[in-house]
Amino acid sequence: MDEAVGQHRLSWQTARIDALQALTPRVMRVVLRPDRWVRPRPGQHLDVRLTAEDGYQAQRSYSLLSPPQRTGLYELGIERLDDGEVSTRFHDKAQHGETIEVLGPVGGHFVLDESNTRPALLIGGGSGVVPLLSMAAQRVGAYSQAHTTLLVAARHLDEVLLWPTLQRWEAFTPRFRSRLALSRDTCAPRAQDHVGRIDGADVAWALQQLGDVATESAQVFICGRNDFVESIVHMVTGLNVPEVSIRTERFGS
Repeated sequence: MDEAVGQHRLSWQTARIDALQALTPRVMRVVLRPDRWVRPRPGQHLDVRLTAEDGYQAQRSYSLLSPPQRTGLYELGIERLDDGEVSTRFHDKAQHGETIEVLGPVGGHFVLDESNTRPALLIGGGSGVVPLLSMAAQRVGAYSQAHTTLLVAARHLDEVLLWPTLQRWEAFTPRFRSRLALSRDTCAPRAQDHVGRIDGADVAWALQQLGDVATESAQVFICGRNDFVESIVHMVTGLNVPEVSIRTERFGS
């Protein structure tokens, strides 16, 4: 494994599927063992290329679920899209031990580097939580002193990615907090969670968990579909968080 390969030298390579695990009814964890491992930055993604027997190729980008500490492996969280030729391939036909092509890790804007000690507010909807979980996992695993709060929007509790893991992280360190907004459930699992969509009260609570100067010093990462991201950005800026401190990643239309 070569951690020193720079991004300027990245090229397509073979990766073996080491494991497949259903995380939710629609999201699959895909564990890949590449020929050459490059240490990722939390928030980056891999480009994945599949080639059919007739030579037809399909290519998609997927955010990394695993943190940099997952040496030698990449983990992806791939949401099943009913009309997605790549995602359905992973959900319906992928097998342990088969090989695919990958490029990366790539991406430099939506990243929370390990050296970053600013308080971080992470807000994600659906599979948009995937890169945020990588960021949170890096901080918890590195015993970071930086405070991190994760807001998750989902329809039902069984659609919350790594829900048992979030609870373990909270028990492990007081510097990590999470809050769920479940739009279609009838009850919330904890006192800080609620039934409904993410609202301004959720964002205000999350900022409070980051400390007294969070509004001025926090960095905010928002990931999800375009309308979700636009709505959350409006809430965050409405609480006087500077736009320069906000980074967004948009999935879908």
